[in-house]
Amino acid sequence: MRGTYITATVIALLIGAWLLSGQFGEDGPSEHPTLAEENRQRQAQTEDDALTRVRARVIQAVPQVQNVVLRGRTENKRTVAVKAETAGRVVERPVDRGTAVSQGDVLCRISVEDREAGLAEARAALEQARIEHQASLKLKEQGFQSETAIAQARARLAAAEAQVERREIDLARTAVRAPFAGVVEDVLAERGDYLTPGATCVTIVDMDPMLLVGRVSEREVSRLEPGQNAEGHLTDGRIVSGPITFVGQQADPATRTYAVEVEVPNPERALRSGITTEIRIPVDRVMAHKVSPALFSLDDDGNVGIRTVNDQGRVEYHPIRIVRDDVDGVWVTGLPEVATLITVGQELVVPGQEVELSFEPAGEMPAKATDDDPARPSSSKAVGTAGTEAMVRIAAKP
Repeated sequence: MRGTYITATVIALLIGAWLLSGQFGEDGPSEHPTLAEENRQRQAQTEDDALTRVRARVIQAVPQVQNVVLRGRTENKRTVAVKAETAGRVVERPVDRGTAVSQGDVLCRISVEDREAGLAEARAALEQARIEHQASLKLKEQGFQSETAIAQARARLAAAEAQVERREIDLARTAVRAPFAGVVEDVLAERGDYLTPGATCVTIVDMDPMLLVGRVSEREVSRLEPGQNAEGHLTDGRIVSGPITFVGQQADPATRTYAVEVEVPNPERALRSGITTEIRIPVDRVMAHKVSPALFSLDDDGNVGIRTVNDQGRVEYHPIRIVRDDVDGVWVTGLPEVATLITVGQELVVPGQEVELSFEPAGEMPAKATDDDPARPSSSKAVGTAGTEAMVRIAAKP
């Protein structure tokens, strides 16, 4: 029995030694490439493969004005509800909605009633008080009038003068007048209505000057200050301009933006309140390139940028900032002054990848590239002038 156990143990040891002999050689464990190493080897092999062509263009930066652009609207400077200051029945309202008025024009006329009679009575009392005061002064010169009597006469004269002034003011208030030149926007009193002090006759709006109002972000507010010139581009195509008159000091709690007001002349009242406006405020001059927004892409951090090719023939990624937009393109900063811009196939390349360029004359449609094209240049360095279209050949991944 004991011999059987010994035999089985020896056989097991021999089998184990035979299995281990396949894992170890003379130099230790055999090495197999990892997945990362295989990818690196594949990428290195890819760089040696044939190049694929895509289109490119060399562009030159030009000076451009950088604007802070706000979305806003036109707004009249003042809107006032003109109210009655005395009570009475409306006997005349010479204006209607839309009537242009000058400062001091009558808007509503209230019945005079007995106000003229009261004024005449006050003037008569004033004349009597004046005569009595003069008489007391003459008596004083003769020594027949005391200082107390003279003071009483002077007080009666002052009271009579004040009474006349009150009567004149009350009579003048029967004509409700425009406090400034403007346009009647609404009427609230008709002929025959009885107005009490504080009741509204009409509402008028001041249309000259007109305001362009908008809100600026907290990132841009420090670039604005009163006195800077601004342009307003209205939805109907008109362009107006004027200085900034107000930049808010407190942010809106909900939007974290600051109020901005631009004052523009409107002598002919051609502008109306409430028109949607794009407010452009020039703040700087920069060197910028005009590109198509179709060329924009995002990097891993979410930054907007454009791919170009450097002088060594390698792809570069440049984050950009939009200066302004035109009908046929967008002006951006962040690119080299002279940039070889990849216009077709930019989604196929990565930064650092070596490429080969083939330029075509400006204004011609790029020829369709083929792998066996004998005219294909072998240099990977970008050559040419601004505005030249190019063919970029990129190492294709398997």
